[in-house]
Amino acid sequence: MNRFILFVLLTIVALFLSACGGGTTSFTCTDPLGCVTVSSSENIKVATLLTMSGPDQVYGIDAVRGVEIAIADEGKLLGHAIDLEKADDQCDEKAAETAAKQLAADKQVISVIGATCSSASVPAAKVLSDAGMTLISPSSTAPSLTDPTLHQAGFLRTIYNDKAQGKAVANFAYNVLGLRRMLTVHDGTPYPRELQQTACDNFQQLGGTCVGQIELGSGQNILTLLQAATPLNPDVIYFPVYTEDGIAITEAIPQAGFNDPALMSSDGLISADFIERTKPNTEGMYLSGPAEVSESTAFLQKYKARYGEGPIADYHLQAYDAANILFSAIQASAQVVGNDLYIQRKKLRDALYKTHGVQGLSTVITCSPDGDCAQPNIDIFQIANNDFREIYP
Repeated sequence: MNRFILFVLLTIVALFLSACGGGTTSFTCTDPLGCVTVSSSENIKVATLLTMSGPDQVYGIDAVRGVEIAIADEGKLLGHAIDLEKADDQCDEKAAETAAKQLAADKQVISVIGATCSSASVPAAKVLSDAGMTLISPSSTAPSLTDPTLHQAGFLRTIYNDKAQGKAVANFAYNVLGLRRMLTVHDGTPYPRELQQTACDNFQQLGGTCVGQIELGSGQNILTLLQAATPLNPDVIYFPVYTEDGIAITEAIPQAGFNDPALMSSDGLISADFIERTKPNTEGMYLSGPAEVSESTAFLQKYKARYGEGPIADYHLQAYDAANILFSAIQASAQVVGNDLYIQRKKLRDALYKTHGVQGLSTVITCSPDGDCAQPNIDIFQIANNDFREIYP
């Protein structure tokens, strides 16, 4: 056989094998936000940007655990194992921005689940959106994050919008407890500031009066600020803040001279750590937060087996759901070429926004054009015998 005939035969065989292998042998990325290439020997890389240190770490750690369980449940995705990179937002604007920039610089990170606090999600959402990435928060509830005029294109959340939470707080205080004079306390950051404002607005629409709104400034004495507000004679003090401020406020209220007002807060203080550090001052206190759901027995068993304890905060289910809608979007946006995987960032983002009617562990997930994906299911809890008891609705 001469060389020319051998060359022709080898060419025919090569073409035949190519055809049997599925057709496409190359990929050109045309996605406007770029593509992530995952070779046959690489794992799919996702990240979390959650509070892993400081007084509010319980919320971030609980959410990371939800993501880790989702990864374990998923196993391999499109034939690739899933790696998780963990970054710490510290529930802080500057720390979150720095960490988000580091994640954005890693072109193998496909998407990020976070941040924990709304104040951290604000800068992180912009950094990651500008980088063509997505950020899915299991716990950032500030209305501004999904306001059409402020929304960052890559931001979504699997927790409710505080427009609904503020309304629930006002309705409970006015219609259930029969209270009429509300004093609020906040720290000026997005979650506390926007939530207390929404509660005040709704309370006043119902016929009540928001008698004062105290903003805690750096270095200010909380007891002094509260003592100055005693002439306002509130019958309810609402302080949707984070752990350290919550502890300080509950310690100061009995010393300030108020006439036994009801105490109310929200999901930023729903943790066993808060009760332990404030008892007995918080016995009987009311808090709004994610509605209790009948948690999957299988999920709880996995959580306890993996971490040696039950859930430590409220956001493990929302984080689990965030991870699962991300995995579905990765499948929808990926192009498999030979043994390589190409994940198209704009197509990934579009797939997330198309999420509709997905039954998650926390709620049914349907994403709006502005990134709100969770139904506004909110309960009121009361602290009784060192535990959170659901009392309304």
